[in-house]
Amino acid sequence: MRNYHGTGSALPTMDSGQLYYICKYKNMLVRNGLFFFCLFIFSSLGLHAQDSTNNSAPKISKSVLQHDTAIRRSAPPKKRPAADTGRAAVKPRTDSHAVSTTVVPKPAVAAPKPAPAATQPVTASKQMAAAPRIADTSKAAGTDTLLQRPKIPLHQETAFDVFMRKLATTNMYLRPNKPHYFDLNVVRPYKNYDWLVYLVGGVVALLGIIRLAYLKYFSDLFRAFLNPTLSQRQLKDQLSQSPFPNFLLNAFFSISLGVYLYLLMYRQQYIFNADAWLLIPGLVLLVALIYGVKHIVLRFCGWLFGNNDLADAYIFILNLINKVLGILLVPFLVILAFCQPEIARAFLYISLFFIVLMVGYRYVRAYSVVKQYLSFSRLHFFLYLCAFEVAPVLLLTKVLLIWLTGN
Repeated sequence: MRNYHGTGSALPTMDSGQLYYICKYKNMLVRNGLFFFCLFIFSSLGLHAQDSTNNSAPKISKSVLQHDTAIRRSAPPKKRPAADTGRAAVKPRTDSHAVSTTVVPKPAVAAPKPAPAATQPVTASKQMAAAPRIADTSKAAGTDTLLQRPKIPLHQETAFDVFMRKLATTNMYLRPNKPHYFDLNVVRPYKNYDWLVYLVGGVVALLGIIRLAYLKYFSDLFRAFLNPTLSQRQLKDQLSQSPFPNFLLNAFFSISLGVYLYLLMYRQQYIFNADAWLLIPGLVLLVALIYGVKHIVLRFCGWLFGNNDLADAYIFILNLINKVLGILLVPFLVILAFCQPEIARAFLYISLFFIVLMVGYRYVRAYSVVKQYLSFSRLHFFLYLCAFEVAPVLLLTKVLLIWLTGN
């Protein structure tokens, strides 16, 4: 065709893609139409089969219903036992054609004989009309004509419920009138002790720097500590010729002993609200002041009594023991600062034992040196220790504890 509906225009061209989609939609419409048609046919067949089943049920004629009602009315009532309370239990009929049940009250006298069935015609319509009144009478008399099913409780008691009820009666803490206990421990405010890491780390770093810078001085120091006779003759002059490392180790002893005293009071719970940034520098300065005053007094006594050599020898022994003690306290500082309370308490007693041992060793060496210059008895030396060494330390400790704790 060259014209389109006679208009003279050319037919529209159609490519293969458009033709494919047209064929696809056409096939889909045909399949859907056939599916819905089959669904309609099968549903109609189901409804027709149901109607035919309902119509095929047997019908009961009116005459049969009347005859059955008359037979039921003419049946003699059963006698109830003497213990009956006046209510007649009605046995439900299983007959599908029975309309209702009747309740016969207990007669005071013998019931009359029923009339024949021909003289008492009862229609089904009258029987159905009388059924509601009979049911109401039975309900008013309190008679249940239907067998009721036993009620199932919503919540059945389990073994767990029995156990919890028994526990609530036996356990004193679960009773309503249970006793009350109050916590009498003092609530302590939280404090951040991160600064203690930097403090102990700084002490260890300072000791390492001094040792690396003056390695020969350290070796001579421990040689003089372990060999008393050699220290007096040769090493005394070598150590005295190095004033700066001597000063650094004396300062390190003051720092080490001051931090140790703070950790000692902290572990023994002598301080609670004291500011550590004021207490630790105060303890360091107190140690430095005590030994500085002692050094000055010894120098003055040597000049006053004309025994400068004896004073120099005693000061040398005193500084030597203090320097070694300051170095030995560093491991105990780490343990007291970071270990658990049980471990820290054990090492606290060990450190106190080492301190007492070093102080005793200092007095032994001092007695052997002083004996070369002066002649005195051991009793006088013991009185000197008690009066000028032990008593000032005990007094300062007592004053410090009273100032910190107020007790």
